[in-house]
Amino acid sequence: MRIACWFGLAFVVACSGKVASPDDSSRMSQVPPGASNQLPPSTPSTPTTPSTPTMPMTMAPKDAGMRDAGQKTDAGMPTDTTKLKMPPAGAALDYQLGGAYDPPSGVKIVSRDRTAKPAAGLYNICYVNGFQAQPDEEDFWMSQHAELVLRDSKGDPVIDEDWNELMLDTSTADKRKALAEIVGGYIDGCAKSGFDAVEIDNLDSFSRSGGRLSEQNAIDFMALLSKRAHDKGMPIAQKNSSELVSKRAKLGTDFAVAEECNRYDECGDYTAGYGDQVFVIEYRKGDFDKGCKAFPNLSIVLRDVNLSTPNGSAYVFEGC
Repeated sequence: MRIACWFGLAFVVACSGKVASPDDSSRMSQVPPGASNQLPPSTPSTPTTPSTPTMPMTMAPKDAGMRDAGQKTDAGMPTDTTKLKMPPAGAALDYQLGGAYDPPSGVKIVSRDRTAKPAAGLYNICYVNGFQAQPDEEDFWMSQHAELVLRDSKGDPVIDEDWNELMLDTSTADKRKALAEIVGGYIDGCAKSGFDAVEIDNLDSFSRSGGRLSEQNAIDFMALLSKRAHDKGMPIAQKNSSELVSKRAKLGTDFAVAEECNRYDECGDYTAGYGDQVFVIEYRKGDFDKGCKAFPNLSIVLRDVNLSTPNGSAYVFEGC
């Protein structure tokens, strides 16, 4: 998985605060907020909700929750998603996980961390790390929800060593339900703050679990989060993991946020499943230029790998 981070490191990899090589990207770290007294504290804000066009979508399938090993993991009856306010396809995008700032002129869509305020007058996507715990959230999970942390055969927490993050245990229906209440609280917080949509990160954490979690576990959990977002009137994105695009109906997702899909020749996989509702972040100029030429109808932005703010020397921003 690939996302970017702002810890001031020289190089970072995909989705939240990990050191990497110059060819890799990373994702940011989040301060654990919360929508209830069971969640880490946050400071809510309620900015003006931008006006954007409504785009028709199909209803989530009745099997969106799926079933496994005799356990019921149904996400419930589908929510009507036909009236969700989708991101404006092809509009200029800025990816601000490294810190909020006034978007460049012409930008219509901004993605920010769930702890940030939405940008007034624009379409705002709320970033949520749904499948793992940020390093600064470790105490919260271990002290209040230790039973929801994935364990090895010795009972020790399983750490995603690439990211230095606790992995959350989505292996059973009961644990997925409990996790969905906590992460669902983050989604509720996004809605309360005035965000228009949600992107959930680390969908592919099962692939780094040493076989303790399955792809189906991830699909089942994502379906619960999709329903939570839909119930709050927000579309939800599949973040990266192009190999799961074919499972879109079961995931319950409405659009895609794809990092470096031009670099890895995956953009066509995303458009096959989501059409023009694909929002692309590239970190290398050559990949960005390639994408602008090959996919002129998509929203594509070039950012620096640290997702710096404009007052940083490494700041890069360019749109097609």
